[in-house]
Amino acid sequence: MTEITTAFDELDLRNSTKIAVLDIGSNSFHLVVVRIISGTVQVLHKVKQKVRLAEGLSEECYLSEEAIRRGLDTLKMMEKSISGFDPDSVRIVGTYTLRKARNAYKFIKAARKIIPYPVEIISGQEEARLIFNGVAHTHQLPQNSLIIDIGGGSTEFALGKNQTPQILRSLDMGCVSYTQRFFVDGKITHSNFSKAITAAQQQLEKIEDKLLKATWQQTLGTSGSIESIITSADNNVDLDDFELTLEHLEKLRAYCEQVGEIDALQLGEVNDQRIQVYPAGLAILTAIFISLGVDKLSFSNSALREGVIYEMDDSLHHDDIREHSIQSLATRYDVDIEQANLVLNTCFNLFKQAKEDWSLNTKRVKDLLGWSALLHEIGLHIHSRGVQKHSAYILQHADLHGFNAEQQTFLSLLTRFHRKKIRLAELPELTQFRQIELLQCMIILRLSVLLNIKRQANFIPDIKFEVDDHSMFLTFPKGWLADHPVIAADLKMEQVYLANIGFKLKFGE
Repeated sequence: MTEITTAFDELDLRNSTKIAVLDIGSNSFHLVVVRIISGTVQVLHKVKQKVRLAEGLSEECYLSEEAIRRGLDTLKMMEKSISGFDPDSVRIVGTYTLRKARNAYKFIKAARKIIPYPVEIISGQEEARLIFNGVAHTHQLPQNSLIIDIGGGSTEFALGKNQTPQILRSLDMGCVSYTQRFFVDGKITHSNFSKAITAAQQQLEKIEDKLLKATWQQTLGTSGSIESIITSADNNVDLDDFELTLEHLEKLRAYCEQVGEIDALQLGEVNDQRIQVYPAGLAILTAIFISLGVDKLSFSNSALREGVIYEMDDSLHHDDIREHSIQSLATRYDVDIEQANLVLNTCFNLFKQAKEDWSLNTKRVKDLLGWSALLHEIGLHIHSRGVQKHSAYILQHADLHGFNAEQQTFLSLLTRFHRKKIRLAELPELTQFRQIELLQCMIILRLSVLLNIKRQANFIPDIKFEVDDHSMFLTFPKGWLADHPVIAADLKMEQVYLANIGFKLKFGE
C-alpha cells in the first residue's frame, strides 16, 4: 500500500510563478495572489476591503488623516498575505485618489513601513490600458470593443480590438466622488439624480467625439459599480450572458427615486457598502449610455488587477510594453538615433564600471538610465536652446504606457539635468528611488553626453571609470586629453557643476 507521504514522489513538478497584485483604488483595496502555470492563471487568494479613500480627498486635493488611517489599517490587514514575496513578483498600484492627492507621498511613505514594496501611482490612461489588457486576455475581442470601468474617483475608457488598445481615456467622475457631490445626505431625488447625470455628460464631452468617430461593435463593463448595477437589474442574472440596456437603467433610476433614500434601497445581492455609492454609479453609467449611444453592455470579470497580472507574466517572457512606448516617442519627435545610441553605449559602459561600488540596482534603474540616454535630446523638436528643459517637459507629460508616475518622473529628471547646473531644490522626494541613485544616474548620463559632444562614432577611447561614494576618477589613454582640449575644458566645467552637489570629479591619464 502506498504511503500518503510519498504518494506524489513520482510526479514531475512544473515551473510556476506566484504573483501578487494590490490595487489601491478610490473606493476599495483589492489584493489578489495567483499562480501562473502552463500559461494559465490560478487564483490562490483574494482580499477586498472597502476603504473609500476618495471620501477623504478635499477640494484642495489633500487626503485627510482619517482616510490615510483607514488605508493604512487595511494594508496592515493585507500585509501577511504577501509577506516574503520576491519584490519582482509584487506590484502595488495606486489610482485616482493617489494621483490627485497632493500629500500622497505621506500615505506612500507610511505604507512602505507596513508593506515593503513600492506603491506605484499610475496615470489615468495607464489605468485604462491595464484594464483593457485584463479584458483582452480573458475575452475574444476580434472587433472594436469599448471597455468601461467606473471606479471610486474616475471612469476609464479603452477602445480597441484583439490585444491592441487604440483609444485610452480617463475622466474625473467616480461613484465615491459623485456620491459626495450629489448624494451626500443619502437622499435620492429626481433633481440630484439629473444633476449627477448632467455633470457626467459634461465630462463625457471631452471624449465623445473621438470615441464616436472610431465606432465599436461591442461594449463591455468591468468592476464593482457596473457589476452591482447588472446584478440589481435582474437578481437571477447570469453575469456572463446578461446584456444591460438603457431601459434597465431607467427602471433602476425610477426605483431609486421612488425609495428616496440610499439606506432604504433593497438591491438583492448587492452588499450594503456598495449600495452607499450605487446611485452615483448608476447616474454615471446612464450618462455614458446616453452620450455615447450605447445600446447594450455586457460584463467582464477582468479589469485592472488582471491586466497587471498578465503584464507581469508577459514581462517575465521579455515582452516589455515600455520599449514600444520609448520607440514610439523617439519616432514621433525625430530623435537622432545614431547620437542617441552613442550616448547609450557610453552610459552602459560607465554604469557597468560603477554599479558595484555605487550599489546601483540594475533591475530598477539601468533601463531607465538607458531610455533617458536615448531620449535626452527629444526636446530639440521644440528648440535647441534649453533643450534639457524641453526634453524633461515632454517626458513628464507624454503618455508613456508601461511606466508608473515615479518612473516617468525619474526619466524626466535625468534629462532635465543632463547638462548645465543641477538644482537640488528642484528634485522632488521619491519613494521608489533613493536620491543618491538618481544623482549617480544623472552623473553617468551627463558624462556620457559630454564625452559624445563631437557626435562621432569611435571617437571615445577606452575609459576607466572608478567611483567611491561621492568621488569619481576618469582615466584616459595617454595623450588623448592633450589632443582633445575642448573635452578637457568641458570636464573642468563639469567638475564645478558636480562640486556644487557634493560630488568630486577627477580626470587624467
